[in-house]
Amino acid sequence: MAGDDEKSSVFGDQAGSVELLWGGRERPSRGPKPALSLERITRTAIALADAGGLGAVSMQRVAGELDFTKMSLYRYVPGKSELVALMIDMAMGEPPAAPSPDAAGRPDAAGRPDAAGRPDAAGRPGDSGWWRVALREWAEALAAVYDRHPWLLGAAVGPRVMGPNELGWTERAVAALADTGLTGGEQLDAVVVVNGHIRAIAQVSASMGLDSARAKEPEQVMSAALNELLVGRTDRFPAVSAAVASTGADDTSHDQAWEFGLERILDGLEAYISRGRRG
Repeated sequence: MAGDDEKSSVFGDQAGSVELLWGGRERPSRGPKPALSLERITRTAIALADAGGLGAVSMQRVAGELDFTKMSLYRYVPGKSELVALMIDMAMGEPPAAPSPDAAGRPDAAGRPDAAGRPDAAGRPGDSGWWRVALREWAEALAAVYDRHPWLLGAAVGPRVMGPNELGWTERAVAALADTGLTGGEQLDAVVVVNGHIRAIAQVSASMGLDSARAKEPEQVMSAALNELLVGRTDRFPAVSAAVASTGADDTSHDQAWEFGLERILDGLEAYISRGRRG
């Protein structure tokens, strides 16, 4: 069929992932009523990845966990790459809902969070600060997903097929910026920048083996390591030594990279959006 040929030409050897993610294929077309399902296979693979990383997932291992043969799985999933595509989309889950326009209270004019670091209200689409609250809540929800499934950081990279859940996350973030005056390309670029910051902090946390409760606190670990390295070397690295010493004297400066980075990104977007509106 022309549609199938076009799909194959666009996605190449990933056309099978497109069918699984978007085509609704659920069971083999021949044979007895299946005892397996794509959902069961995918959830089992996610559990293995959560426990041991993506390297712990293989068709053989998943089949063993399900008490089926590896060949049984191939009736549902052509191979590991397609299975990983399913895992990514299921692990991402549904994107967060947009902030309620009818939420009590209002954010300040810039949509900044309150003293506790949380937005005090959602505002309304079109308000000057609503996009900021919405994008911040999206970022926090995305960080929580990476905390639960750190293997996503290595799996969800490179040219690949996005599933409906993952694309839904992009939709939610872009929609938050729809009434800001940014062009479509700028909206997409802004989402990429925010996503990149969330991923970077999550990757640092994952590399240090920090659990979800400490996922935003990699700096404490890094500062301890730097203090050890800088002993007797302050003359060679005076700027770093001074910065590390100042953080040690100020408890409030610890572990703020996630918050600091996100707020500066949002500040930059806010300034850029304001210039566009004035122009």
